[in-house]
Amino acid sequence: MDPRKARTLNALLTAAEEIFRTRSVDDVTVEEIAERAGVAVGSIYNNFGSKAGLHAAVVERAIDDNRDHMDRAYVRGGSALDRIRAASDAYLDFYLANPDYFRMLAFPQAPGQYAAGRELATRLARAVDEQNDRLVATLREGVESGELRPVDPEQVATVLWAAWNGIISLHWRPDDLRRDEAGLRGLLAAASDVIAEGLLPRP
Repeated sequence: MDPRKARTLNALLTAAEEIFRTRSVDDVTVEEIAERAGVAVGSIYNNFGSKAGLHAAVVERAIDDNRDHMDRAYVRGGSALDRIRAASDAYLDFYLANPDYFRMLAFPQAPGQYAAGRELATRLARAVDEQNDRLVATLREGVESGELRPVDPEQVATVLWAAWNGIISLHWRPDDLRRDEAGLRGLLAAASDVIAEGLLPRP
């Protein structure tokens, strides 16, 4: 890719990420994004087709980054519980590396009034489902091997995902309940241990 075009694309994506962090797509104008990026408005249309196209590109960045982090958890092998703990660590690493991406996936904004927004919301949900499906598969494998007691893998995967999101969100608090990275890792480890104990076969 031409270096100048690459700089323009990166500037637009970075500016869009910063603006979409706190505002909905419907509330943002292409002029604002272009001004923040330091490029002409036409660059948005030339490279992404529309504001919705630019937002979709930002979301795809988030999805790809999340997938890269989670891949590391599942390629390590080991027992089902080992992989679940690794997935917990990888999810936190994803958040710490790109908190804005994490918010897009874990706590997406309302899709807005346009079809493009609704389509993107569906894409986000599918991306989350894709990662949860890997967790479901790991749990099911553990149940089938006898490592874990019989449970509903889909329900347990949802409980794990929701628990991880809740714990990580403590990092945003402005009060004494806020947890730093070490605190988050400790809480996630504690949650994993508690859930793991509940998943082990009962004597």
